Amino acid sequence: MAAFDRNTVSDKLGSTGVVPVFYHSDADLAYQVVKACYEGGIRAVEFTNRGDGAHLVFQAVIAKVRQELPELAVGVGSVLDAGTTSLYLQLGADFIVSPALVQEMAVICNRRKVLWSPGCGTVSEIVRAHELGADIVKIFPGSEVGGPSFVKAVKGPMPWTKIMPTGGVSPTEDNLKAWFGAGVHCVGMGSKLITKELLQNFDHDQLKTKVYSILDILKRCR
Repeated sequence: MAAFDRNTVSDKLGSTGVVPVFYHSDADLAYQVVKACYEGGIRAVEFTNRGDGAHLVFQAVIAKVRQELPELAVGVGSVLDAGTTSLYLQLGADFIVSPALVQEMAVICNRRKVLWSPGCGTVSEIVRAHELGADIVKIFPGSEVGGPSFVKAVKGPMPWTKIMPTGGVSPTEDNLKAWFGAGVHCVGMGSKLITKELLQNFDHDQLKTKVYSILDILKRCR
């Protein structure tokens, strides 16, 4: 079961500000990526449900996280149905992220009091997500949906909305300043943080330093 309740997860996402988003089929390497991010200051990561047997990789990673990185919340992204949601909750996922708004997923997560973040691209979808109990809504792909200006427009009439964009988020001061200036709760950062090159030639200290520098930038942007 989840190690953290939905409010604690929301706080971790918001306080850290950046959520690394990645997948790798090698459980040992995936854990080393998670550990480097954790040592750089990250307190929540999103493991994406991609590839055959992704749940088996997640199971191995989260087992080590529980033993060695006790403050880290581990979520699962790219989830699109209730069955897969139930599977990952059974394996201990602390939060579930989807690129779409799927009502059946909300029902499963709400029963277990687990944070669920659905993908939304319109104000109507965001309102519906709130009605279904979503604490944080994901806008995806963030830049194509409308970027920081979309976030700012939504926050005007609905300032209570907690938004997490993924896609179009870069580890630069200008980009992060634009997103957080618009009022996001946190941002998901995938291949621009954990690049293919980094995974092919993994360097623990390089990733740790990169994460630390991004969080340092974020302190100046907020």
